[in-house]
Amino acid sequence: MAVRVQTQDFDVSAELARLRAGHADAGAVVAFVGTVRELDGCATVSALELEHYPGMTEAALGDIAAEARRRWPVIDVAIVHRVGLLRGCEQIVLVAVAARHRGDAFAACEFVMDILKTRAPFWKKQGTPDGMRWVEARASDVAAAARWEPR
Repeated sequence: MAVRVQTQDFDVSAELARLRAGHADAGAVVAFVGTVRELDGCATVSALELEHYPGMTEAALGDIAAEARRRWPVIDVAIVHRVGLLRGCEQIVLVAVAARHRGDAFAACEFVMDILKTRAPFWKKQGTPDGMRWVEARASDVAAAARWEPR
């Protein structure tokens, strides 16, 4: 399991190769890459600034990855999340899951991303023509995470 928070960009191919290394039984690798939107609703976004709580953030991401491993028979999980000032179209986050079968890999990857959006301690500011503004939690993210809660 690999969890990293970093300012520098990441190479998706290298990260996926690292995830698969030593896992001859991996029949599926599913990856999600989040990028900076240049438009958010009607607002033009020039930049996105991400802040985090070092140590706490990595622990929260590790807990989310471990929870995915408990819920599905996955082989490995990788999460790379960037912080700092990012420009339009830059990569923000990579969530990748290796499993024997695609269904488990897809479900676990979607779970990790949905839960990350609501549980990981990141704070975002968008640069717009009117200046920097804090990004509020989205109801759609809360709803996506809620569907994974036990019923």
